[in-house]
Amino acid sequence: MNKILVILILLVTAYFSLGTVYSEPSQDAAVAISEDAPKLSSKIQNLPNSLSTAVFAGGCFWCVESDFEKLDGVSEAISGYTGGSASTADYKTVSYTETGHYEAVQVIYDSAIVSYSDLVEFFWRTIDPTDPEGQFCDKGSSYRSAIFYGSDQEKQILEKSLAQLNEDKPFDGPIVTAIGPAQPFYKAEQYHQGYYKKNPIRYKYYRNGCRRDQRLQQLWD
Repeated sequence: MNKILVILILLVTAYFSLGTVYSEPSQDAAVAISEDAPKLSSKIQNLPNSLSTAVFAGGCFWCVESDFEKLDGVSEAISGYTGGSASTADYKTVSYTETGHYEAVQVIYDSAIVSYSDLVEFFWRTIDPTDPEGQFCDKGSSYRSAIFYGSDQEKQILEKSLAQLNEDKPFDGPIVTAIGPAQPFYKAEQYHQGYYKKNPIRYKYYRNGCRRDQRLQQLWD
């Protein structure tokens, strides 16, 4: 469901309720993104040597961006689109046509403070890795979860993390989060960047209405 539509529905509901606030069964079974996909690096050019990037798709990029930017060692999370077959991407095209793109974030982090492995472990616990249709109230191909690795080392870290998660997971469903090589990353429109900071009330209604945190608590606690 389109996020803007969700917000409108939630705001109307809140108005009429007098302002009440919505206070791989195995590693081999994990979904793989084609190894034949373009391997154009998603790294941002001219980053300081101390900074690295990582790309994650966890449904609504407003929420994924918000989660990662609260993590020590992360300097910025950029909302965007990746993983599709089209030569470019924008919100309207990705939301209303099947381009194959995911809503994703490009995380810029200091590896001296937080490691790639730390980011991966953090990401697992901010998504529902059992949902093949999307994430929380957002359904559709652009809202599926995925992790895009940029090197063989990152791939090995992901494979190890996935194997451990399949062994330790507290939930019954199979893990369907896709894992594959980095692909072209297209920065989303400026009004999407830092949405949770620019529109805190709308963001709160959206996130609470989608019951994102409630579902995460069910999965991981």
